[in-house]
Amino acid sequence: MADTSYQPAPARRARRSDPDRRERIIQACLEVIAEAGVAGTTHRKVATAADVPLGSMTYHFDGMDELLREAFTQFADTVADAFERRMAAVEGREAAKAAVVAIITEDVFGTQRDLVLTHELYTLAARDSGFRDITNAWMARSRRALEQHFDPATARLLDALIEGLTIHRALDTEPHDPSTAVDAVGRITA
Repeated sequence: MADTSYQPAPARRARRSDPDRRERIIQACLEVIAEAGVAGTTHRKVATAADVPLGSMTYHFDGMDELLREAFTQFADTVADAFERRMAAVEGREAAKAAVVAIITEDVFGTQRDLVLTHELYTLAARDSGFRDITNAWMARSRRALEQHFDPATARLLDALIEGLTIHRALDTEPHDPSTAVDAVGRITA
């Protein structure tokens, strides 16, 4: 006769708590973009970099477009936050001019990663107008930070100068003399 005594059901595995998973995916996405570009970024690569199951990608994001938007928004906000802090910390026009020079020569594109991410965002925004809201919000924040010390027209010119000189500094094969930035800022703010 068979033993019909009660056998408890096997214990269920405890569900893994991972409250930072979404943020880890976003950060991993930025690292994959920095390494492989937007064109080389896939759900699989990001999931591997974030050390999450592939299914987590579709659980947390509707698709690659949403993930890219979240990642680039977070990146732009991080850079804009640093820009705003730098400009808010100074008092007076001369200190503001020195802060702009420091942004050009030290802050923006301080790493190869930031350079690549910025250019990948610019390229994506140039091809897909849906991403221009990220770049426009970033530029608006930069101009507002500059407008704490300069009139709106000068702030717009300085913002363009910052972009241009940092791109030159980042991509040029020759070292840049910081006096170029000092001279350019001086001319625009004269």
